[in-house]
Amino acid sequence: MLTPAFELSQDPDFLTVAIRVPYARASEFDVYFEGADFKFYAKPYFLRLTLPGRVVENGSEQGSYDADKGIFTIRLPKETPGEHFEGLNMLTALLAPRKPRTARPLVEEMGASEEVVEDDDGEFDWEIEQTPYEEVPEGTLSPQCGYGFGNSRAGVVRRLQDELSDVIDVKDPDSTPAAVRRQKRLAAELAKFDPDHYLADFFEDEAVEQILKYNPWWNDPYSEMMACLGKSRQPESHAALVSFSEEEKYQLRKFVNKSFLLDKRARRQVCYGLIDILLAYCYETRVTEGERNVESSWNLRKLSATLCWFETWNDIHEILVSFGRRVLCYPLYRHFKLVTKAYRDVIKILQLGKSAVLKCLLDIHKIFQENDPAYILNDLYISDYCVWIQKAKSKKLSALAEALREVSLTKGQLGLELEELEAAALLVQEEEAAGNAARSPSDSGGSGSSDSEDSASEQDEQAERQRAPGDSPRGPFLESGAPLPAGGEAGLGSTVGQGALLAAPQEPARRRPLIEELGDHLRTTLQISTSQGADARSHCRTQDGDGQATPGTDSGRAFFAGS
Repeated sequence: MLTPAFELSQDPDFLTVAIRVPYARASEFDVYFEGADFKFYAKPYFLRLTLPGRVVENGSEQGSYDADKGIFTIRLPKETPGEHFEGLNMLTALLAPRKPRTARPLVEEMGASEEVVEDDDGEFDWEIEQTPYEEVPEGTLSPQCGYGFGNSRAGVVRRLQDELSDVIDVKDPDSTPAAVRRQKRLAAELAKFDPDHYLADFFEDEAVEQILKYNPWWNDPYSEMMACLGKSRQPESHAALVSFSEEEKYQLRKFVNKSFLLDKRARRQVCYGLIDILLAYCYETRVTEGERNVESSWNLRKLSATLCWFETWNDIHEILVSFGRRVLCYPLYRHFKLVTKAYRDVIKILQLGKSAVLKCLLDIHKIFQENDPAYILNDLYISDYCVWIQKAKSKKLSALAEALREVSLTKGQLGLELEELEAAALLVQEEEAAGNAARSPSDSGGSGSSDSEDSASEQDEQAERQRAPGDSPRGPFLESGAPLPAGGEAGLGSTVGQGALLAAPQEPARRRPLIEELGDHLRTTLQISTSQGADARSHCRTQDGDGQATPGTDSGRAFFAGS
């Protein structure tokens, strides 16, 4: 027998069941309904449902068949007109489990305590009994430690060590108690934290701000829900705000419907683990903007200590601290604003009800199913969560959302010294800015004086060029711009006095012979002296004691000829 695709809807008086049975004979089908039971048969399809409310056969029931689409549509009158049936999109929960073939139950609970009974109608107490931590000697560790959904699994990792080594960070969880796992997790996070990466995202947060502006799929239903609450205050209509795709409905039909025997502590761990997994999902959805990639599976399991370290929790604040630390240690974008944004997103999802939570879990299940090593996490956690959430009471999720809203998280609580790190970085930044501001006026002033000096030198050169060749106050010898010999003009020697140089302009015809005569009779020596980083300066010293040129006076001749 094949289980057909089906969908349920309702109005105040009728429950409508649409069943897709392609290639079935419309003339050969059977329908049975009474109370909460519904059965449909059309070879080779068979469907049996446990309805969330009671229906009655009173002659107003209707049925039709669309041959083109292959869909049977059956309208069943409600036993109580106006009653709202909850959870019509929880397809796995609607599929009735098989009844045992024997009269006695297959599993009997011997001496079960009252804690095992689900107190769905009572207020859920989120406080947990806490016992002081005791150091456990390594030789007395328990051979098996629970993990998985409700901490109900053990021995799985030992059998699948090769496959799970790339999926989880905890080593040998079957012999590692929860307290030791936490110690190792905290140490691994401290070793992984990179201050440079964190400060880079803290100061250059353009990409982070863009991520924060993204509008995920749960924002629109949440806005509609708040608008609905403001008008009619009818919470029963919120489930219709979240719809499932055909692919998601197919996923729901594939799950095995089963019941979970969970005591009070196990139920609390299930709820806490759900918050941790949803936090990782909200972060992943934002940073990828809903477009999954090859890193999506890694992000989900790395940010959730429940999935990566098989962590167990004592309160909600521990979950937020763990998630905040892991966001700032592992993924590409490490900013505290992303932690607080994911926290608010999870509150919205929980307030939307179990339809929104189930949609998130189905998305996670699909991501892990498509990743070769991570699919084992579906068997340990996600598949059971998908079945369990369909049977959970909506008011439990509302209580969980309210408990989460009352918890706050600060940077100082993460244990990574973020506030001190940011203060030191801001101080360095201010000092650099002050240093740059102090250097700017001197640089601008120096450049201004340099520009004025350059302009003044250009004016002097222009004035020099405008003078007549014989108008130079220094005479033709200095008119060329050649440097003066050491000692000024008087340093030229006794044979050539200042009068001779000043008289030269009145005798232009004798200018070159005078220069040549000086070059022949003067002996110059160029000395370079360097002291204390001062610039090198050239000195020409004339030595004309007897008026005879000595060997090596070619340098003096070249000096004057160059002039």
